[in-house]
Amino acid sequence: MKKVFAHFDDDGVFVYQAFRRATVTHAVLKGTFGKGFGLNRITWIKPSFAWMLQRSKYATKSRMDGIAKIKLSHEAWLYILGNSIQTQFDCQLFESETTWQDAQRKTDITHQWDPERDLIGRKLKRSAIQIGLRGEAIRQYVAKWIISVEDVTELATTIGLAGKSRSTVFPSVPVESEYPLEDNIRKKLGYQL
Repeated sequence: MKKVFAHFDDDGVFVYQAFRRATVTHAVLKGTFGKGFGLNRITWIKPSFAWMLQRSKYATKSRMDGIAKIKLSHEAWLYILGNSIQTQFDCQLFESETTWQDAQRKTDITHQWDPERDLIGRKLKRSAIQIGLRGEAIRQYVAKWIISVEDVTELATTIGLAGKSRSTVFPSVPVESEYPLEDNIRKKLGYQL
């Protein structure tokens, strides 16, 4: 199943990124990314906290020892999803690989689907989306789209330790629900039920 799940409220939607701890600390203080964040390469945002935990090895991986929880406006999130092109060719979405490659070249936003995980790393029966931003999109992300940044590194490491000890008690995490999208965006993302 391919659907966008995320934690969101009336004001926006939350995504996650992993960096060096100092980069996250600086972003929290500034309210957006600055020191330690590169504008000249692709950056990946993920609405799945569990997937981010897995990717960063619960904030213990080198250069990924800080986890940022970023709040984006709904308007920005919908723009990102609506202007994203899949990283792999899909004949249901493009008439040829050439037209897909042309679309890839013309966008600063790309996405791919990865196996979704639960908090302790077990695969679920759905996919998690991750979205890559580059060029003008990454500049808009830093300058306009971010509402706030929170450091959730301690929560990530606590969950990791609970999993290692085979505890049945985990800290509470925000519920991620299916994000409501119009049919044209669902189609563009390659939704599968």
